[in-house]
Amino acid sequence: MTDLHLHPSLREPAQTSKAWPFEEARKLVKRYPQGKPGGEAVLFETGYGPSGLPHIGTFNEVLRTTMVRRAYEALTGGAATRLVAFSDDMDGLRKVPDNVPQKEMLAAHLGKPLTDIPDPFGKYESFAHHNNAMLREFLDRFGFDYEFVSSTERYKSGAFDEALKNVLRHNQDILDIMLPTLRAERAATYSPILPVSPKSGIVLQVPVTVVDADTGLVSFEDEGETITQSILGGGAKLQWKVDWAMRWVALGVDYEMYGKDLTDSGIQSGKIARALGGQKPEGLIYEMFLDEKGEKISKSKGNGLSLEQWLSYGSEESLAFFAYREPKAAKQLHIGVIPKAVDEYLQMRGNYAAQEPDKKLGNPVHHVHVARGEDMPSAELPVTFGLLLNLVGVMGADASKEQIWRYLGQYVDGANAETYPELDRLIDNAMAYNRDYVAPTLNRRKPQGGEGAALAELDAKLAALPADASADDIQNIVYEIGKNEAYGFENLRDWFKALYETLLGSSAGPRMGSFIALFGIDNTRRLIAEALA
Repeated sequence: MTDLHLHPSLREPAQTSKAWPFEEARKLVKRYPQGKPGGEAVLFETGYGPSGLPHIGTFNEVLRTTMVRRAYEALTGGAATRLVAFSDDMDGLRKVPDNVPQKEMLAAHLGKPLTDIPDPFGKYESFAHHNNAMLREFLDRFGFDYEFVSSTERYKSGAFDEALKNVLRHNQDILDIMLPTLRAERAATYSPILPVSPKSGIVLQVPVTVVDADTGLVSFEDEGETITQSILGGGAKLQWKVDWAMRWVALGVDYEMYGKDLTDSGIQSGKIARALGGQKPEGLIYEMFLDEKGEKISKSKGNGLSLEQWLSYGSEESLAFFAYREPKAAKQLHIGVIPKAVDEYLQMRGNYAAQEPDKKLGNPVHHVHVARGEDMPSAELPVTFGLLLNLVGVMGADASKEQIWRYLGQYVDGANAETYPELDRLIDNAMAYNRDYVAPTLNRRKPQGGEGAALAELDAKLAALPADASADDIQNIVYEIGKNEAYGFENLRDWFKALYETLLGSSAGPRMGSFIALFGIDNTRRLIAEALA
């Protein structure tokens, strides 16, 4: 574990830092200024419903919670903490996800606990076990420090039995909280307890009568027959809001953040937790990630990005950087945001070393690397990811990694995969992004009006430069041509747009001086010749 989050130079500014993880952690400091009494760990929880494949929203919650956890440790000088990733895998399957195979098979098991439904992928003992494994692989890849807890295991092992008896004792109190919030039709059948049918194995949504709270006995109607059975040892599941509250109390959860869509659930669960003799955890209500159409990302729709998709086109750090920013603002999450996130992360990382301690704590990269449990990387990359994408785009989808490194080696002395391993990984990302999303859209147009003469002038000026001319010298030439009224550009933006569209085939692009220095003067003159021809 890195000492970055406990570094002496950062402890004092941490007390007043306005970075949101510290703002959140200070809520917990009010409860436990030096940690919990007796050295007990302050418990952070994240929840996951394995009714669909985990997506970046799931990762985002664990990442942000870890950032708050590390901030709390910094503020308290290292108070003991734990993070539980809880899987609500005993929940009944309500609908078949769109992004899984064998939908008909799953439809035949609707209503059953997720751990009692076969795995449509044929790899694990149940659908929930498959999705739980994906979640854990997801979190392990990033290096999170967490404990995985299965709802099914807790219910069936009896670990929740005392908490379930407590729910039965307060059944009427819970009904008094919940019934006023429900429509009449829903209220008529509502019960805090969802018994598992001994006949069908389905988690039943039926009214339940408490027979004996101390032994866990309830009665209910099941296919026309009155059944009396114990809710202990996996005989029942609790309704979602009741289950959430019971878990907070049973596990002793001190902090849990959740999405804006669960605001009302959080209010009702907080009331239920108090009725059960506990308290609601501290937590942040965050805004949801949206897809490129502005719709909420859903596990069942599968309209979010998968972790694998992001990591095909960008770095792990860039994903964490994107997740850190503005948790209370809705953000669109789609393939197109990845290149900008990679470059903004690298830029902020480059700023970190020279910043004052208070500015370091406000820099997203501080929280990214603290969450990963590692020290801040010191290496700076010689090119931006955007520039790398433009280079790969011009070289074409058939370009090899070795060819790309040859270009980079001409631009930066000694540049190779050994000296820049991070850049080597980003080349893989850039090649994949270009192949899948850039190359199919590239379309170089013919020069129009004065653009042809301006390109010819640029060609002549480049021909007079030495092969190792600096990016700044080349950029100055580009500026001079764009400002020359003879070519008819209203502003420099129009000139740059013309360069991008005629030479690169896109409507936006890099700083041209840097691109030409990287791509090479002779190669750029060849692009100009192709455009003029």
